[in-house]
Amino acid sequence: MLHLCIKAENAKLRHSVIWLAALLVPVIPAIMGTFNYLQNTDILTGAWYSLWSQFTLFYSLLFYAPLIGVYCSYLWRLEHMNHNWNVLMTMPVSPASIFAGKLVIILKVTLFTQLWVYVLFVIGGKLVHFPGLPPLDILLWTLRGTLAAIAIGTLQLLLSMCIRSFAIPIGIALAGGCIGLVLSNLNMGLFWPYALLMMGMNSNSYEDKMSGGLLPFLISTLFFFLLFFGISIYLLKKRDVKA
Repeated sequence: MLHLCIKAENAKLRHSVIWLAALLVPVIPAIMGTFNYLQNTDILTGAWYSLWSQFTLFYSLLFYAPLIGVYCSYLWRLEHMNHNWNVLMTMPVSPASIFAGKLVIILKVTLFTQLWVYVLFVIGGKLVHFPGLPPLDILLWTLRGTLAAIAIGTLQLLLSMCIRSFAIPIGIALAGGCIGLVLSNLNMGLFWPYALLMMGMNSNSYEDKMSGGLLPFLISTLFFFLLFFGISIYLLKKRDVKA
């Protein structure tokens, strides 16, 4: 059943505006980060690492979580239109398969977005004449930050499932990212799902803040995933067909 749900959700991505958002929106923080680096080269002397700190300063704070929010709102949009929720609730598949199918698609698109952000980062580095390629650990930070989508994507899917508005869950994601920055600076990021993306990507930092401490990050990500997934399945099971 899960395979059929994933196949159905994949069909929504064909000719979807999601891909356009995934391609165009990350260009904005890429330009902002590169410009900010060029304006502060006298104090940003860490080459690729300095550029990464500026990239992630804008991307992880203002764009990453809201982008996931856009993806989640889009996947639930059809179910919220007209009487499509009735069709969803009468399908011969389990609520867990329905929700998990959407989550798999969110992770797929988020991975694409993250890799595209890394490509933009490399392009930015070449435009400012950095030699060679970025250190391997920056690519690992990019992939590690993608793991945060497991927690954030589950939460945003839950919000978009319960809130019919397309924009409100996205606004919540933006606010969550801002709060996440504060909690990350207070070393409390593990207790807030939106802070995990900043921790994973080593946002606005030269040195790996999670060096030797990956396990707490993974445990926190798993905890939030199980929490929001469990709540979502419970609500899906309790929701009846709407007249």
